[in-house]
Amino acid sequence: MQTPGSQSSLHRANLERVVRAVRLAGSLTQAEIARATGLSAATVSNIVRELKDGGTVEVTDTSAGGRRARSVSLSGDAGIVIGVDFGHTHLRVAVGNLAHQVLAEESEPLDVDASWAEGFDRAEALVGRLIAGIGVGLEKVIGVGLGVPGPIDVESGTLGSTAILPGWAGINPRQELSQRLGVPVYVDNDANLGALGELVWGSGRGVKDLAYIKVASGVGAGLVINGQIYRGPGGTAGEIGHITLDESGPVCRCGNRGCLETFAAARYVLPLLQGTHGPELTMERVVELAREGDPGCRRVITDVGRHIGSGVASLCNLLNPSRVVLGGSLAEAGELVLAPIRESVGRYAIPSAARQLSVLTGSLGGRAEVLGALALVLSEMGDSTLLSDHGSGVRAPAVLSSGR
Repeated sequence: MQTPGSQSSLHRANLERVVRAVRLAGSLTQAEIARATGLSAATVSNIVRELKDGGTVEVTDTSAGGRRARSVSLSGDAGIVIGVDFGHTHLRVAVGNLAHQVLAEESEPLDVDASWAEGFDRAEALVGRLIAGIGVGLEKVIGVGLGVPGPIDVESGTLGSTAILPGWAGINPRQELSQRLGVPVYVDNDANLGALGELVWGSGRGVKDLAYIKVASGVGAGLVINGQIYRGPGGTAGEIGHITLDESGPVCRCGNRGCLETFAAARYVLPLLQGTHGPELTMERVVELAREGDPGCRRVITDVGRHIGSGVASLCNLLNPSRVVLGGSLAEAGELVLAPIRESVGRYAIPSAARQLSVLTGSLGGRAEVLGALALVLSEMGDSTLLSDHGSGVRAPAVLSSGR
């Protein structure tokens, strides 16, 4: 039996510190592990050797700063994680390993307004098809990250009534998918997952404070503070789309008037152009036409950028992030939308906050949310899942973290 302060409990704690550092980073040299954990180089070397002998990590030769080094990553046999992203018009699933490598990925169109049951049926089938394609079974799945386009109630785990998917309000997506797959499921809204995806794999790498702004059917933000997603006590932090810009403006789906979303989201923007560009117009097509020089589409994107910049300026004044990453279909407009965002930030944000801020588009495109779902599992899973029990080589069963 391990007792607090005993050599065995200290050793176990050190094992978990090393595994956690490698799990969150994907791969680290032994010197980087020592810096991340505060352990001595000798202790790290011994722990890595033990973990390698137990099959938990893999060690490969690499170089760092021109010198030979050893790169440590979690074993490809340690298990797999799955990301599921429900968008307003699509379903995307990705399978990855614990070394942050994506093994399989597929997307298909899906009208999630039609039926939540059909959506989960399709997700279950797509997960099964992808893991069968890489030759593994559900017993190898450590956890599933699930993204939905709406706020999750922290206490009940249900989708809030203000979700873009009105037919899904009140369902418990974590419980639904977990019952179908028989594995732990971690759920979050799409903006938070987009922030996680860009933080781990994309334009957010190297910073600890950022905001990921997703503009699509709605407008939301994922907030990263000191390297962690900030959700707030009720799970609704980041609803930047409901900042009031004009109290006499259009009525928003939330019941207020003149929210940022009513000036930037696709459902409000597209009608401005459909009279001249046709009823089948999409935001993707608006961006494409704007890049080709269409004056009407350029004007609308510029106006949307200025409105988003007003919301970003409020974020700067409150949270002072070092980076804002724009995602969603609008991000494909590049400087056409970034320039007016920066202009509004310069006008309305505190000068010191505006000077420290960089505004750029996401580098992951439509994959940000599903990769963020993978990152969610990697960040939430317990390290005891990966460690052998007293050297027996048997991994403890995966458990859900509290509140997820």
